[in-house]
Amino acid sequence: MLKIVYAGTPEFAVQPLIKLYEAGYALTVVTQPDKPQGRKGVLTPSPVKQTALGLGISVLQPAKIRDEADVLKKIGADLMITCAYGQILTQEVLDVFPLGVWNLHASLLPAYRGAAPIPRVIIDGCRETGVTVMKTELGLDTGDILFAEKCPIYDSDDRGTLEDRLSRLSGELATKTAEAVARGGLSLQKQGEGFVCKKVQRTEVDFSRSAREVSCLIRGLSPAPFAFARVGELVLNFWFAEETICTEEVPAGTVVSASKEGFVVKCGEGAVRITELQPAGGRRMSARDFLNGRKIQVGQRFDKPVL
Repeated sequence: MLKIVYAGTPEFAVQPLIKLYEAGYALTVVTQPDKPQGRKGVLTPSPVKQTALGLGISVLQPAKIRDEADVLKKIGADLMITCAYGQILTQEVLDVFPLGVWNLHASLLPAYRGAAPIPRVIIDGCRETGVTVMKTELGLDTGDILFAEKCPIYDSDDRGTLEDRLSRLSGELATKTAEAVARGGLSLQKQGEGFVCKKVQRTEVDFSRSAREVSCLIRGLSPAPFAFARVGELVLNFWFAEETICTEEVPAGTVVSASKEGFVVKCGEGAVRITELQPAGGRRMSARDFLNGRKIQVGQRFDKPVL
């Protein structure tokens, strides 16, 4: 049975760890150091660390993995599998593992290399994405491809639901990778030209864009870091929006209806129905509950973004 070092950090990386554990591989986990969370700055272990400890797997948390090649070598692992680990590996670290280092990346490479492929594919209106397994080299997500599995993107998806599906797919590919590496005789595919996607940040909605663009932005940034807009003195973070038909001849950003199904905002083309939101400093709620306590009037207009 292969001996594997598994490196991952966020919730997205938990499923591959669980699947490798269930398959019976001898595992050592590497994850990021505990980080302060919340207003009190309580040191909190990563989701991968919490899962590993619960399974009885030993955990390493180097501040800089590039300085720990000797420590990794002493483990005597055959290969390393990484998934959203969060640190760059050096050639010295790559050379530790005789059967290579293999990365699970949440896009169909070479598109969407980099740190934010899941929100970006939604924001860009893509209809499919997937998970790619590549052999790690020093370039950013440029290694040769072992496997690539597709995953559809639905209009009902937000960042959270798509992450869940891609995490489960990554779990399946983690064990498939270990099995393939153990058999040997691998057939790898060179990557073509691609691009690196930028990290996402909290973004103010520009309702002069099309309904498709607005809906994709809101869903791609939910549940974090959020798309938001201002109406009157209110600042609203949006959890979900869907495209809808609008025949009203009013300026973009105007509220054209408000009901228990949500409130509809005119866009540059079409309109969106906001169904879930969170007032700044408040809690997540349905638009129906929000409208019960804070009336948004038909005819009110969301502010244009401040550039």
